[in-house]
Amino acid sequence: MGDIIHSLPAVAALRRAYPQARIGWAIEDRWLELLSARAAVGDAQRSPARPLVDVIHKVNTRAWRNAPFSIATWRKMREVVRELQHERYDLAVDMQAAIRSALLAKFSRTPRRVGFAAPREAPAKLFYTQAVSTSAIHVVDQGLQLAQTITSGESVRAEFPLPCDPEAARWCDEQLEKFSVSDFVIMSPGAGWGAKCWPAERYGEVARALQREGMAVLVNSGPGEEELAQRLLQASQGAAQKLSCSLAQLIALTRRAQLFIGGDTGPVHLAAALSIPVVAIYGPTNPARNGPFGPGGTNTIIQVLRSTGSRTSHARHNAPEEGLLQISVEQVQGAALSLLRAKQ
Repeated sequence: MGDIIHSLPAVAALRRAYPQARIGWAIEDRWLELLSARAAVGDAQRSPARPLVDVIHKVNTRAWRNAPFSIATWRKMREVVRELQHERYDLAVDMQAAIRSALLAKFSRTPRRVGFAAPREAPAKLFYTQAVSTSAIHVVDQGLQLAQTITSGESVRAEFPLPCDPEAARWCDEQLEKFSVSDFVIMSPGAGWGAKCWPAERYGEVARALQREGMAVLVNSGPGEEELAQRLLQASQGAAQKLSCSLAQLIALTRRAQLFIGGDTGPVHLAAALSIPVVAIYGPTNPARNGPFGPGGTNTIIQVLRSTGSRTSHARHNAPEEGLLQISVEQVQGAALSLLRAKQ
């Protein structure tokens, strides 16, 4: 989720440079709502419900990896490749910097295939016709440099054209009315793997402090994060409420939030992209490279907390990283209240 959100500014730069171009995006079905309301996927014209791309190619690489020798897998892969070839694209841009995305570009028979000179998965570079060196640290800035190379354009501000789904907006209104909520904070305790997860019980303590300040707290959790959410709710002693939602509904809900609190996780990057104040709690991953990034690169409404004891590592350990545990409830509470008061 975060990778897709961080790729949006580069694709938006391509759209500005080539406003009449037909742009497609190959994306996992579960993340499709970051590009389009589901009802707008096949529309002939771009709209606020699908603001950036003309064509969406749905792929399911997770299922393909789980059953690589299945006849159904090979049939579906052929369908996607044929679909890409049918579009006869002039240019393929590998923003994922991974072997599977680079291969997809290669199989599309697109004549010009552009990617990073130092991709996340080094063999991906073998499938590019042009490898671009970037000097930026943050992945959003790296993507913008890649887009600049393609367009020969000047430096541009980061923009995140996320869809507006009318149905999801209506759902949001109904839920907030149901819970009698107006001003609220969203907490997202999950973060991909355990080493990145600040303890759920500490989130619960922060929720109690925010309730004393008159703020409602809603808890978001993705698949596999239900136990974390439950621990947060128990620790909050009634100060937080769970609200299950789809990705489109999360976008609508986040647009209405006063603040978002979480770790290095997709929903935090979503909030930053929507210009919602963010408290980001970081441990083993480097916020200078993968931190929340707002439109234009602004960080005035983003507070990233990371202990000097943290060391960058992508090892997928289950236990919270030691440096992450050095971040106190009082630090998170202070950062949250500071942003809330600045917004008033």
